[in-house]
Amino acid sequence: MHEIVWLRIKEQFERQVVRPDVVRKMIECGMRVSDDEKIYVGDVEVDYLAVARAADVDRRVVKQTVVQIRKNRYLFSIFSRTKPLGTSLVDLVSLLGYSAVVVEADPKSPGVMASVAEILSRHGMVVRQAVAEDPDMVPDAKMTLVVEGKLTGQAMEELNGLKMVRSIKILK
Repeated sequence: MHEIVWLRIKEQFERQVVRPDVVRKMIECGMRVSDDEKIYVGDVEVDYLAVARAADVDRRVVKQTVVQIRKNRYLFSIFSRTKPLGTSLVDLVSLLGYSAVVVEADPKSPGVMASVAEILSRHGMVVRQAVAEDPDMVPDAKMTLVVEGKLTGQAMEELNGLKMVRSIKILK
């Protein structure tokens, strides 16, 4: 999510202590708010209690957050359109014969994904999925690429040689 958008969302909740936790969980899971103040992930309705448990807050806090979102034109314009990103393959890499390349890099540095993908491509690796955490929402945001097969030592050296990369971790 764009830094300015996230700052504007945080401003809307600056007087509340735990509502930002609910909002963060909603964004993380791609939850949307409907006209009738219900919460959905895709087309599946999610009750307030389930969201409360996930955000470690009281159910009433979730309800109050949803009401606040619904009443605020700006917030509702965002939260009425959010969608889940889809199924992550990261936890399935060993079952699928894939690898996951977890990259920690300077999130403000342009070309991180392109540079990593170019190196993987030169070594014949096919990227099946790419997921990048938003540095405005996640401290120590990472980018994870799910690739077919195993990473070679030469590819690892080249990835570690990228100036914007702080660390590379391989999940198998």
